[in-house]
Amino acid sequence: MRNKKRAPSKSFGQKPRPRSRGLRKTQDTEPQIRLNKYIANAGICSRREADVLIRKGAIRVNGQVVTELGTKVMPGDKVTYGEKTLNHEKKIYVLLNKPKDYISTVDDPRERKTVLDLLGKTFKERLYPVGRLDRNTTGVLLLTNDGNLTKRLTHPSHRVKKMYHVHLDKALKKGDMLRIAQGLELGGEKVIPDQIAYANPDNKKEAGIELHSGQNRIVRRVF
Repeated sequence: MRNKKRAPSKSFGQKPRPRSRGLRKTQDTEPQIRLNKYIANAGICSRREADVLIRKGAIRVNGQVVTELGTKVMPGDKVTYGEKTLNHEKKIYVLLNKPKDYISTVDDPRERKTVLDLLGKTFKERLYPVGRLDRNTTGVLLLTNDGNLTKRLTHPSHRVKKMYHVHLDKALKKGDMLRIAQGLELGGEKVIPDQIAYANPDNKKEAGIELHSGQNRIVRRVF
C-alpha cells in the first residue's frame, strides 16, 4: 500500500497573520455574510460594483478600511460607506389584497387571524403592515421591513392620500355628502376629504372618498 503524499500546510513555518476584529474569511457556524452581499442588500449598488468599492478602500468595517475581496462580516459589525452606516437586511415589499376577517397587525392577544397569517413562512424577514385596514375592510395593504418607506407613507406630515370605495347600507344624500366635503370634527381634528363623490351615479349606496387623515376607523366614523 502506498502512502499518499500530503500537501504541506500553508501555515507551516509561517507566523499566523493578525486578523481584524469582526473580519472573517473562514467558514464556521456563525451567521456570516460576504461583504459585497452586505453592501448590495443595503441598496448601495450591485455585488460587482461593491467589489469595486472594496478594492478602492471606500468601505470600512468596525472603523477599519477593508480592501480584500471575500471578506465576511457578522450581523453586529458596523459597515460604513463614507459617512453612511449600512443596514444589510434585504428590503421586502409585499402588496396584499387583504380579505375580510383579518386584522392589520403583527400579532393579536385575542388570537384572531392577522394579515401575516396569509404570508405563512414565505419570508424569513419580519414584516409589518403599513397603516391599517379594519377587520372587515378589504383592499390594498402594503407589508414591508422598510422603516423609512413606512414613515413616509404613514406620518401625517407627508400627507399621503388614501382612496376608499365605500359600500353603504342606505343611499347617501347629497346634503350629507356636502357636509362630509366641508369637513367633520372627529377626535379633536377637523377631517376634510381631499375628494368625495358617488362611485356610481346610478347607485347612491356607493361612494368614493380620498383622505390623508390617519385616524383609526376613519372611513366608518365619517359615514
